[in-house]
Amino acid sequence: MTSVVTFDDFEPWMSLWRLEPDGEPFVTRFKSRLAPVRAAGAPAMLKLAGSDEERRGAALMAWWAGDGAARVLALDDRAILLERAVGARSLAAMARGGEDGEATRILAQALGRLHMPRAAPPPSTLVPLGEWFRALPEAAERHGGVLATAWSLAQGLLAAPRDERPLHGDLHHDNVLDAGERGWLAIDPKGLFGERAFDYAFMLCTPDMETACAPGVLARRARIVCDEADLDLERYLHWGVACAGLSAAWTLGWGEDASPALTVARLAAGELGIG
Repeated sequence: MTSVVTFDDFEPWMSLWRLEPDGEPFVTRFKSRLAPVRAAGAPAMLKLAGSDEERRGAALMAWWAGDGAARVLALDDRAILLERAVGARSLAAMARGGEDGEATRILAQALGRLHMPRAAPPPSTLVPLGEWFRALPEAAERHGGVLATAWSLAQGLLAAPRDERPLHGDLHHDNVLDAGERGWLAIDPKGLFGERAFDYAFMLCTPDMETACAPGVLARRARIVCDEADLDLERYLHWGVACAGLSAAWTLGWGEDASPALTVARLAAGELGIG
């Protein structure tokens, strides 16, 4: 897929859903194609689903029905039209600018909304959490160290899950956006099913290594999350090691620098006195 994208790539949906261009279309790091548009005069985002993962995420967004997540305005098997958050605030900027504690609370509260029970049954396409960890055992065997610790902890957690429900799967500082009067809204879920505490763990790795790994940050975030979400601190830190290890396994598989995620895994293990 080319990295150059134009509005021609978004036909027939531009015509079908009567959309107007409202900015330049772009391609994300993972090859998703998006176009800022207006739908009935309101800001929206048109996204073309390039994988089963994105289609799962779209189905979960539709199930949330705008409660804690951006509203789905239209959907088919290849594209999704979403409410576009246009507020000026950024959780990543808050975390980098001395408001990390408040950003952490907002993230935890955003997940609390997503995890609320719904009347309708969840999508049948959700992926079990155990399948999501399939990259970790090979990385643990190959590299050892904290990755071996992460896989050992993950096995214990996955073997005896608690409080299972539909999960976002990738909630972090750039996936919760300021929507003004609508509050903070989640985007880009992976569409998983498993233990609720898992969903709070990836935020320990973001928005960047300098912020996430600064002295005392991980321990403070863990306390805030557990207070907001009523989680057991030790078990949450276990998930923190496991998820940072999984993130590192993915990054190593892409041939990229895994040191940020590995550092988070070591810090979380250090809080537990292991590793």
